[in-house]
Parts: sequence; C-alpha cells; structure tokens
Amino acid sequence: MLTFTVESPPQTTAPAGAPAALKGETTVQEPDRLGRALARRVAEARATVPDLELERRIDAGAILAQTRDRGCSVTAVLARACAIALRDCPRANAAYRDGRYELHSRVNLGIAVLAVLAGEGQLTPTVFDADAKSVEQLSEEIACLTERARGGVLTPPEQAGATFILADLGELGVDRWSTPPATTQAATLTAGSIRPAAVVREGALVAGHELSLTLVCDHRVLYGAGAAEVLTRIAQLLESPRR
Repeated sequence: MLTFTVESPPQTTAPAGAPAALKGETTVQEPDRLGRALARRVAEARATVPDLELERRIDAGAILAQTRDRGCSVTAVLARACAIALRDCPRANAAYRDGRYELHSRVNLGIAVLAVLAGEGQLTPTVFDADAKSVEQLSEEIACLTERARGGVLTPPEQAGATFILADLGELGVDRWSTPPATTQAATLTAGSIRPAAVVREGALVAGHELSLTLVCDHRVLYGAGAAEVLTRIAQLLESPRR
C-alpha cells in the first residue's frame, strides 16, 4: 500500500496591526451638519433617480464676448440661457413625485457655489424667477449669493425652491463632470472650463474657445428626445444669444 505525505505550504502570519501600519496614522473626522446632509441627499438621489446623461460641446466665443462687453460672469450667462430654455421647455422645469409630474410656474435656478464645492461641502443658493432677469441682474445676484454662501450667512429660504440646478466648475479647471439631479428637480446642468480649441464658424475652421456642457436628467421626466431638446436650446442661446 502506498502512502503519500502532503506537506502544507508554510504559513505566514502578518504582524498585528499591519494593515493600519501600512497606511500610516489614521485620523477620523466627523462630518458637520452640512456634510451629513449632503451625503444623505447624494445617496438618496443615486438610489432613487434613474438618470439620463447628455453632453454637448459648444463654441464659447459668444459667452466670452458677453462677459467682456456686458461685464458679467460666465455663470450668469449660463444661468440666463438655462432660464430661457426652461421657460421654452417646461417639462424640464418639473419634478417626478408620487407617480406624477409636477410642472412649476416659476423658473428658480439653484446655483452651486464654487468655493464650497472646492472644500468639504456644497451650498446651492436659489435665484428666483431667473427667466425674468437680465444677464447683468443675474450676475449681480449670483455674486451676492456666492459671497453670502462663502460667509456662511445664507438663510434657509435662500436655499429653497430651486426648480433646476446649474453647477459651473469652470474656475476649478475641470473639463467635464456630472452629478445626478436632486429628487426635487428634473435636471441639472454642469459646465466645465472654457478651453482654446478649433471651432467651425460659417463653414470655416478657426481658432476659438470651446465649452463642454452636461445635462443630467431624471429619466422618469425627460426621455432622450426631450432631454436633447433642452440641451440643444441651451446651446443655441449660448452660441447665438441675439437669435
């Protein structure tokens, strides 16, 4: 009778606490109230909102011309285009709740504040009735709200009632990004940085500037064609504002 002896491979035992030691010292930080609220809202949006994402690159020459000639911010120009597009496409100025569509009569833009986005949280003050305001008025109001957000003095009413979110990360050097819409809105528009690029004007390729826009929609409210209509309208208003 043949017998075989199988030797077990040598066992190695990691020193106690090795995983922690490999990462160095760990400092545990508790999120503040804003951080906890943001974590809860983002998790809720990701879990409950089926999103649809569309991207479009546009010629940013007209945007830069407005900021130069009218003394306004890029965010204000984007806000003006979004406000008009929402007025023209009311389905995007809505929300899905309890199996029904809620279409809002007022166009209220939530503006994500860059200074807070770059840190540990995000505040989104609201510009009410944005479609009834000029780009100069929007620029002034957004600047005021941004300053109040940075100073931590925004009131709850100033952060409520948004029907659409605009998040412009252009100042932070981001080319493209996206975020899901909140459960109380049908869509969010995110904008990246304006970059030098070759663009087509009147059939000729010329040196210019380009901007990437990403529209993220609640797919229960806006389907492919409807979402494309909204993004196309925003692009038209930004590229040819006089039209």
